[in-house]
Order: sequence, then structure tokens, then C-alpha cells
Amino acid sequence: MAKSGLSKTASPKLRYRLLTGPDDKAFCERVSAALDDGYELYGSPSVTFNGERVIAAQAIVLKAKARGKTPSRR
Repeated sequence: MAKSGLSKTASPKLRYRLLTGPDDKAFCERVSAALDDGYELYGSPSVTFNGERVIAAQAIVLKAKARGKTPSRR
């Protein structure tokens, strides 16, 4: 795995991911790296306190363009 935590293998990217971890610089860097990798934020972030630190969660989805598909229009 790359330093950002994102896999650089040839396997297809997941369309949906939920990033979680302590609410710190490293977490923000992981979210930023995913955005640079073709993902977009999905919904609002969520945070909780585990008794020691704040834990953050952010859902991300792969942009249709990055999947090689165009969005369907109705």
C-alpha cells in the first residue's frame, strides 16, 4: 500500500468506501488522497468520542467519470 493508505494495485477501485480513524492530520490526508484518486464526498462526516479521542468517518464514492461510465439521465 502507498503511504496514503490507498492501494496502488491493478484491482478495480471500490465504488463506495467508508474512511474512519482518529480526527487528525493523517485522516484528513487520507480523505484528500481519495479525492485526488477520483472519489467524491458522500454525505456529511460523522464523529464520535471513544473515551480517549475523536473518531471521524467519511463516506466517499467513486465518480462516474472515474469508473468509465456516464451518469444515467431520466
